[in-house]
Amino acid sequence: MARTQAADYDAKREAITGAAAKLFAEKGFAGASVSDLADRCAVSKSLIYHYYASKEAILFDVMNEHIDDLLSVVEARPNGSGEPAREIHNLTKDLLQHYVGAAERQKVLLYELASLPAEHQAEIKTKQRRIIAHVERLIGDAIPELARDKTRLSAKTMLFFGMLNWTHTWFKSKGGLSRDELAGMAAETILGDGD
Repeated sequence: MARTQAADYDAKREAITGAAAKLFAEKGFAGASVSDLADRCAVSKSLIYHYYASKEAILFDVMNEHIDDLLSVVEARPNGSGEPAREIHNLTKDLLQHYVGAAERQKVLLYELASLPAEHQAEIKTKQRRIIAHVERLIGDAIPELARDKTRLSAKTMLFFGMLNWTHTWFKSKGGLSRDELAGMAAETILGDGD
């Protein structure tokens, strides 16, 4: 007879990935052990292995959950239903709001992709490319002359992500600038005349 899952199975896995995101962000994937994670979760190492077959499987879930959330923010946007410049402003705001509380996951995604097995790296990269392609289309719609120059459009798109992806390293919302104001500045920088 097959063993049934506990009612709180998903909640326990989420607690493990939440603790793992913090641990991997602090120590790096290579520097953190399953024993460290068990200590962090106040459970036994064997219980961690009950929920995950390996440390790499935990890392994949940390990254995959985060990239899925980002993908849903990007792909939930209506396609061609509004003014592209306004859509860039709205998307930038929504992405930065998503980053609230996700700084550790973002750091792990940025720094630890090479620690995953190749097939899991490929899955994450495919989702990243979907996000990038969506934003690139939006920027091209907002700046039609740029859409005709694929090299510059690609560079502008990667600059967009460069601005947003690294805010976790320096932005403090307690200062004189709100997250929404920062999003507006980032969107205006992308939409501006500068090449």
